Amino acid sequence: MATAIKQDIAGETARMHEVLAAQKASFTAAMPESLATRADRIDRAIALLVDNAEEFAKAVSEDFGHRSREQTLMTDIMPSVSALKHAKKHMAAWSKGEKRKPTFPLGLLGAKAEVVYQPKGVVGVVSPWNFPVGMVFVPMAGILAAGNRAMIKPSEFTEHVSALMARLVPDYFDESEMAVFTGDSEVGVAFSKLAFDHMIFTGATSVGKHIMRAAADNLVPVTLELGGKSPTFVGRSADKQLVGQRIALGKMMNAGQICLAPDYLLVPEDQEGEVIDSVTSGATALYPSLLANDDYTSVVNGRNYDRLQSYLADAREKGAEVIEVNPGAEDFASANGHKMPLHIVRNPTDDMKVMQEEIFGPILPVKTYKTIDEAIDYVNANDRPLGLYYFGQDKSEEDRVLTRTISGGVTVNDVLFHNAMEDLPFGGVGPSGMGNYHGVDGFRTFSHARAVYRQPKLDVAGLAGFKPPYGKATAKTLAKELKK
Repeated sequence: MATAIKQDIAGETARMHEVLAAQKASFTAAMPESLATRADRIDRAIALLVDNAEEFAKAVSEDFGHRSREQTLMTDIMPSVSALKHAKKHMAAWSKGEKRKPTFPLGLLGAKAEVVYQPKGVVGVVSPWNFPVGMVFVPMAGILAAGNRAMIKPSEFTEHVSALMARLVPDYFDESEMAVFTGDSEVGVAFSKLAFDHMIFTGATSVGKHIMRAAADNLVPVTLELGGKSPTFVGRSADKQLVGQRIALGKMMNAGQICLAPDYLLVPEDQEGEVIDSVTSGATALYPSLLANDDYTSVVNGRNYDRLQSYLADAREKGAEVIEVNPGAEDFASANGHKMPLHIVRNPTDDMKVMQEEIFGPILPVKTYKTIDEAIDYVNANDRPLGLYYFGQDKSEEDRVLTRTISGGVTVNDVLFHNAMEDLPFGGVGPSGMGNYHGVDGFRTFSHARAVYRQPKLDVAGLAGFKPPYGKATAKTLAKELKK
């Protein structure tokens, strides 16, 4: 059996190499990729999603144990379609060369300079399980608009979605345009070692390090969309009812399995109880019950459920108070599944796993501060996060938080929403990622910015003294340019 599995992996690896070679050859033969061809591919990607939206929703729910149809349509299908439509609408403008100014006085002599955006070729897409459709087709908007081909490795943890994607893509795309490869981590490792022209990975920071190492052997440029512990500052001036509603929605959507979910709160110590009560009320209003509630998502599998439970056990053991938000007083211990209520962790310390690891589930630590600078210093002492959130009406305090911290993106008086803005770049910084996409930024990420300079007929090098034998013209140029 082990030999057969190894042979299958070897066969799949060989197929990946064949498809990559075919896509590169097809790309080169078709250069330049016309806007009409790009638009047609975007239209086919939209059709794939819209035609099969219900089937995708069922597959996601099967993989999660339960996730509502509406959530998959709202958080996977709709953002993908929106991104693809946005790219189609704007790609003609994005594709135009940008005029640049030649160094003085060459422009006066007839020289011209511009930047031309060219597709890179074949882009490898390694996607995660938490939004298994969206994290393929949202970046695909920039990939296709820029004129690239794509090879996709979806997550092995959402096998029904991956299998469905592998079955559907050939109905809409030739293999020389887009191809899907399913399989376990060994297939993923082989995929990450391919000599793509660009690769985008969305997932855990620990895996991102392996992706980057694998890409380095072929000098493949990478975009890494990772995660981390996104902090939420609650200022004294914040509307606490609004805070509770919006944090509860952001933390409990997809059962907290979102790279941008608010990972922990920073609240004034004299307002801690009020904030906790508001989050509890917000969660109760959204989900008065959980186990039989079709709107509430399950933790994806037993492995992640056990991981989250170990975080809670560790926090309790080290002295934290854990508040279970269970509005319906339901018996989760006897439930047959992986649904998990929101747990608020008071008095967390830095030696607890909930403050060391990205939580990726319905657990919300609450740290207190005396001054906003104390909270800022805490965030700055840790890795730069993917998202950062500030609630409050104090503009000077808001400016202080935003100018004295660094994060991938920011939402003020809400959470998550900067990611929903197609015209804003989405990406991390440092351990939370590198590079970005969405809108024009995605188009440029998946394009090569090619410098083009056109020299006039005049002997510019001779006039400037750049040609031997060096003499008066050379001395004049050097004297002019080498001034303080």
